[in-house]
Amino acid sequence: MSRSLIIQRTTIPPSERARYVSRLAERAAYYEAANCRFWVFEDPGLRNAFVEFTVADDSSILEEAIASAPEPGTGPLRIYQQLEL
Repeated sequence: MSRSLIIQRTTIPPSERARYVSRLAERAAYYEAANCRFWVFEDPGLRNAFVEFTVADDSSILEEAIASAPEPGTGPLRIYQQLEL
């Protein structure tokens, strides 16, 4: 089985930063409970521009976690599969 990944890019207004970061902590806890890993990175040159990564060991786990998420993602969610090299 290969890992599955969803990538989401988000840029928020400065006034929404505290709320966004608070929601990220909640989402991280949700995905951890759903057997997924969740990371967020911020562009140091463009404050408030973020990239979120959600990873699971199996696409069905990731699909179920996304479908049941309390907060839907923005834009189209593409699930990428890890290539076995």
